Amino acid sequence: MPGSIRYGVVALFCGTLLFSCSSGDNEKNATESQEQTGLAHQQEQAPVEDDGKGIGPVSSIEVSENIDDALAAEGKTIFEGKCSACHQLTDQKIVGPGLLGVTEKRKPEWIMNMVINPEEMTKKDPTAKKLLAEHLTQMTNQNINEQDARAILEFLRQNDLQAQGK
Repeated sequence: MPGSIRYGVVALFCGTLLFSCSSGDNEKNATESQEQTGLAHQQEQAPVEDDGKGIGPVSSIEVSENIDDALAAEGKTIFEGKCSACHQLTDQKIVGPGLLGVTEKRKPEWIMNMVINPEEMTKKDPTAKKLLAEHLTQMTNQNINEQDARAILEFLRQNDLQAQGK
């Protein structure tokens, strides 16, 4: 046998031997320990009250009945640059959910907090947790500030009103 094949056979044999000698008890104990640690860690956190506004810096936002076209235009530019790779303005899913009707389903604060603070939202907000479980992809933090998030919100509001023919 050539030398490289011989070494490959020996390596395969040694790996198989090590694998077969493992009883699995250590792995089982390690898994149980991790689960217990994880559960203890979860119990330390106080339950988050779900007021529908999400988790993040935006606790209250005023939106008028009329769309601010200049703000919506700014939001469109930001959306196209940072959001459109994963989200459609229809109900079609790409990576993340389609956003048609999002301003009717969610409070403005929730939308802005999700855009600004996606990681913490998917860890603590019940609605965001469900979305993560459904879509199986963590929303990327695009480092969007409150002003830009407000512009995106206005653009999404405009999109939803246009879809309704208003």
